[in-house]
Amino acid sequence: MPSGPRILGTMNILSSLQNVDHALFAKITGLTRCTFCVPMARILSKTGDGVLHVLVALVLMMLHPMPERVVLALATTMLLERALYWPLKNTLKRLRPPEKLVDFRSIVTASDRFSFPSGHSSAAFALAILLSLSIGGFMPVLLAWATCVALSRVVLGVHFPGDIIAGALLGATAAFINAAYWGLI
Repeated sequence: MPSGPRILGTMNILSSLQNVDHALFAKITGLTRCTFCVPMARILSKTGDGVLHVLVALVLMMLHPMPERVVLALATTMLLERALYWPLKNTLKRLRPPEKLVDFRSIVTASDRFSFPSGHSSAAFALAILLSLSIGGFMPVLLAWATCVALSRVVLGVHFPGDIIAGALLGATAAFINAAYWGLI
């Protein structure tokens, strides 16, 4: 059983991480003063809603030389990502910035109450990594897109930076597992 000093040390580390997370959040949400940033964040956030994933699967079925394997890998990646993301989010129950921070209002309203991990970030990174591994050649563009989707969620005020980092790691993990399973790497 953990001793009192060990628990206090862990609590201090978690408190420090939360302080860094909140400070980064304040810096990133400062971008809302940029007239170009908020409309771009809205657009980028929408591309992470899931419709793009279906469109990519349809295009792959028509154009890729191994469409069955890649589409199956994409489908199982998204299933694994959702199967991990949803229980984590609803077990950890980290409140979103508007509920956690005094006098803060987000630019958009989130579809659910909890923020950790970011579902947009995990789905975007799952798609970007899987496509990069299976198609190749587009990794910088796909990773830039996924990063922009993730950052848009902070700019819009519905996630802390730690949420998007956790989401990115979750999505990337799901993609690597499925790419390996389907023999794409």
